[in-house]
Amino acid sequence: MRLIQDRANPKESRLEMTSMIDVTFLLLIFFMCTLRFKDLEGLLAAHLPKDVGLSRADAERAEPVEIVLRVVEAGSTLRPDRSGPAIDGGRFVYGDDRVVQYRVGPWSTTDLAELEQRIREVRVARAPTPDGEPVRATIDPRTGTIHDDVMQVMDRVAAAGFERVAL
Repeated sequence: MRLIQDRANPKESRLEMTSMIDVTFLLLIFFMCTLRFKDLEGLLAAHLPKDVGLSRADAERAEPVEIVLRVVEAGSTLRPDRSGPAIDGGRFVYGDDRVVQYRVGPWSTTDLAELEQRIREVRVARAPTPDGEPVRATIDPRTGTIHDDVMQVMDRVAAAGFERVAL
């Protein structure tokens, strides 16, 4: 950038913008040429359904085992160290009086051990499809459930032998 003085009026000066614009465009071109696109980190493998598309073959689709979580009793909120009730509304944990209902089809319970036994029975009763696709499980957490509720159910589902779990 160069400062040019007007010889007729020495008090007036102006900046020459041409060189600044040239440098700006050169930087823009440089950054556009060196840009690398990042792969998606959370990319999940998608399995397309086999019963739609150009193929006319009838595919037998195994229905997923649907597990619905619903909070029956929210329970008390305690401080993280469980020393007393959480009053300030900050970080807290739920007390032992929290009740979550687990439903698999028409069957329901509030006990995780019973839930695990039931999904094991369902897993054994449903064989994989003829094309070898494993039985899937779907966890449907309703309003009021927390991450811990879902994780406990996911642990039970994995222990029962389900290979594919969806939320």
